Amino acid sequence: MSRPLPLAGLRVLAVEQYGAGPFGTTYLADLGAEVIKIENHKDRGDVGRHVGPHFFGENDSHFFQTFNRNKKSLTLDLKHPEGRAVFLRLVAGADAVLDNLRGDLPAKLGVCYEDLKEANPRIVCAHLSAYGREGSRAAWPGYDYLMQAEAGHMSLTGEPDGPPTRYGLSVVDLMTGLAAAFGLLAGVMSARATGQGTDVDTSLFDVALHNLNYPGTWYLNGGTVTGRTARSGHPSLVPSQLYRTADGWLFIMCNKEKFWGLLADELGHPEWRDDPELCNFAARLAHRDRVTRELDAALMQHPTAHWLHKLSGKIPVSPVFDVAQALDNPFVREREGVVGLAYGDGREAKVVANPIRVAGVTLPTRAAPSMGQHNEALLAEAGFSAEQIHKLRELGVIAPV
Repeated sequence: MSRPLPLAGLRVLAVEQYGAGPFGTTYLADLGAEVIKIENHKDRGDVGRHVGPHFFGENDSHFFQTFNRNKKSLTLDLKHPEGRAVFLRLVAGADAVLDNLRGDLPAKLGVCYEDLKEANPRIVCAHLSAYGREGSRAAWPGYDYLMQAEAGHMSLTGEPDGPPTRYGLSVVDLMTGLAAAFGLLAGVMSARATGQGTDVDTSLFDVALHNLNYPGTWYLNGGTVTGRTARSGHPSLVPSQLYRTADGWLFIMCNKEKFWGLLADELGHPEWRDDPELCNFAARLAHRDRVTRELDAALMQHPTAHWLHKLSGKIPVSPVFDVAQALDNPFVREREGVVGLAYGDGREAKVVANPIRVAGVTLPTRAAPSMGQHNEALLAEAGFSAEQIHKLRELGVIAPV
């Protein structure tokens, strides 16, 4: 018999849209939480529904499916007095509210702990904003690429003689969503232990700054300003970068001393083990250019496939794939890294699988909901009669059928 999903019984109201917030709550939904998207139908719902250029159907973009599987959708105008009353009734039966609003808007919309504690003293309010809910930038809009620029990430990315460069993916958005989900769960654990909820905050800027990680520590304690290295090289470990083959590139990471000796042997140059310019990390760092020349010369004798066959499993090495090659990789199939989302009407959408695997549990694979798909069921569960639901629809509090 299959075990219950790890987050079964957790109910989260998500005042979310676009990417960062929905990415975080997708982790929760995949692991069994009931995530209820609160969508303002007067604004056409989550803007992610309309992010092109690829669509499965009307209001159903590939982008939206990526971030909203396994969730429910309730259309609700939170600014309408009746909409507010509905929301408070839902809060009474929820564990948490997550929003990814601009920093000054949670208080204005009334989704902070002080606004909701009367309805539910155990409620946890998780806030994801661009620059935080406090301080001089609370009312500023902000997006991933801006954070990469200001937090120093672009100064670390790309070739030394090129312009500052962003990541190919919205990594700050994705990591901030995950941080928000983590903070929400921490708050819920505390609320279940103490009976008292709280506000939990994170922001794109704070996560981007936190991700400076050890280069940040190097600067704060030694004044070292880390810059870009050629071929996406590690700032201090050599070899750990891209190297040329006869027909492309390999990324090799000898991040332990033992791997250098093994690589030297496999490339037919055992003398590199004892060469004073190559024999240890400090020597290779001081002679990075020579390491690049030596490895290029050796690796360019054969194509990438030859070296992958020879080196894989012995030395940390990887091919450089494009998106299609990455997803068509046989190892991805082995790992069941792509899953199909079922719409319930025979259609299916393919997406990348959740990276968390739980023994004895099959994670759900429901397609993202249509806007307002769960209006009647959720409102009836909250105690609203058919007549009351009809009235809410007439008032424009929820979307018309």
